[in-house]
Amino acid sequence: MSAFDGRRAVVIGAGVAGRAAAATLAAEGATVLVTERRDAGAVGDISALGSAGVDVRTGGHMPADLDGAEIVVVSPGVPPDAAPLVWARERGIAVWGELELGARLARVPYLAVTGTNGKTTTTGMLAACLRAGGIDAVACGNIGFPFTTAVREQHQALVVEVSSFQLAIHERFHPRVSVLVNLAPDHLDHHGTFEAYRDAKAAIYRNQRDDDVHVGNRDDPTAAAVSATAPCAHVWFGAGVPTADGPDVGFDGDTLLARGSDGAVELGSIDGERAGHRVDAAAAAAAALAYGVTPDAVRDGLVSFEPAAHRGELVAEVDGVRFLDNSKATNVHAAAAAIAAVRDAVLIAGGRTKGQDLSPLRDTAGNLRAVVAIGEAAPSLHAVYGDLVPVHDAGSIEDAVGAAFAASARPGIVLLAPACASWDQFASYAERGDRFATAARALVAGVHAGG
Repeated sequence: MSAFDGRRAVVIGAGVAGRAAAATLAAEGATVLVTERRDAGAVGDISALGSAGVDVRTGGHMPADLDGAEIVVVSPGVPPDAAPLVWARERGIAVWGELELGARLARVPYLAVTGTNGKTTTTGMLAACLRAGGIDAVACGNIGFPFTTAVREQHQALVVEVSSFQLAIHERFHPRVSVLVNLAPDHLDHHGTFEAYRDAKAAIYRNQRDDDVHVGNRDDPTAAAVSATAPCAHVWFGAGVPTADGPDVGFDGDTLLARGSDGAVELGSIDGERAGHRVDAAAAAAAALAYGVTPDAVRDGLVSFEPAAHRGELVAEVDGVRFLDNSKATNVHAAAAAIAAVRDAVLIAGGRTKGQDLSPLRDTAGNLRAVVAIGEAAPSLHAVYGDLVPVHDAGSIEDAVGAAFAASARPGIVLLAPACASWDQFASYAERGDRFATAARALVAGVHAGG
């Protein structure tokens, strides 16, 4: 018998996380209603929810939707002042996020990863390390495979990517190992202030205790200050060689190392195309070792891992120019990290700023030979880079690819690292990256035809 048998639950939002929460609640015996502000045509196929016995109402929220509800589950990204949440609180109805529902159903240990950038890669690397150590582990959460779905499957451990939106609403989420990869201003349009965003991230370790472990980034002062307050054991990663006074996991050149009882233990080389994921690899290794995985398994897991799309992958090479798709770099911190990994590159950047200040990107100009600006942020990019490197405007991503190719050295690099959200011109960062890749590959025919 489930704790949800016979209970009435309302899920706010019919996106990926909302649908998963609704399906899980229905499978656990609850009577479920999903309400969605978008019209039915914009929501897509929701027939699977109907087959599961879930009622779905689109086109807006009504106070009557909450009649008789005992639980309201809110999808990530729904503003905290959204009308149905206000109504729920006024009626004294419990408001949960995806993490809360998953935590109440989890039957196996779970590890959690958050940060401004690198969450998905770190989560995937960590799950790969656990699997290499003989643990049936799956990556889930904010990566497209919901935590609320994963908890009902048969695994030995879960590695959960968690966003600030999700962390802002939970009571019982209690990871065995938590990771804060880094911290920089982001999503200020949702949280209002950096302090609120920071506090949401810090909630990852709210319920951890002495037997748990928090993994922090020694080289990120802002993140380190947050990690230092975790109420459990600490493990640190960083750029330096592991020593008694240094990080527990770090680097000697490109070689990843962990501090062992008899000296440093090698965990493999993080170089070439993988160099942009050094921080992620160090964070994942530190977390895997803290969970009890052997150094050999960590090494094997990192070697086997393939980064997800739009995170620095090489999508084309034309006339000696390599096109790198880092469309997922949707904030200044991520874009700066991507630019730091290249030299003499042409940067394609721009989009919707989400309230960010782009001026810190000035520090990256030394790695660039030109910038191609797109979208709403184009004027801001001129202000940031205009007196340092040539800045060109492009009306579309296809035009941007052509302009960047023309401005590139031979051999050279064109880097898509927008530092902004995609919503002014694209449905998602994935669409932006896919169109960048398609345009870059289309250059091959033109170059060959033109000699």
